[in-house]
Amino acid sequence: METYLIWTLTALFTLIGLAGVVIPLLPGTTLILLAMVVHKLLLPGDISWAVLGWIAGFWLLSVLVDFVGVVLGTRAFGGGKWGMLGAGGGAVIGMFFSLPMLLLGTVLGAVVAEKLIAQKTNRASLLAGVGAAVGFLLSTIGRLLCALAMIVLFVVAVANAA
Repeated sequence: METYLIWTLTALFTLIGLAGVVIPLLPGTTLILLAMVVHKLLLPGDISWAVLGWIAGFWLLSVLVDFVGVVLGTRAFGGGKWGMLGAGGGAVIGMFFSLPMLLLGTVLGAVVAEKLIAQKTNRASLLAGVGAAVGFLLSTIGRLLCALAMIVLFVVAVANAA
């Protein structure tokens, strides 16, 4: 396989992955990691296994940030287990439509679950929804920072190898 084709595929999957950090249904940091692993396998001299390990570490961190963000946000604003479950369920439903619907689904899921299942007041249910939204936004920022760290590590490693 030609070197330029490998570089083109690496860049393409990395850019799609970067977009996937904020666009629903695209596995953002996973695509970035996949691009870099394939690049390492096809052009082994460009980056070391140690650098790839660090990149994989940031990928794992992004997965944890994504999972924990909404849960902790909901919890920090007074939501309970039902609010956290509702936020997660609402996010899953909303992600099939658009980024705004993902956020709205997260909020509504937390509010509805807290109100109907946990029997909380309107105010407490709304606070749980706000917490879910804050957690979602913070987890998106965290995933974006992890994605950028992965890309920077890759670029610096390649520049040093050249």
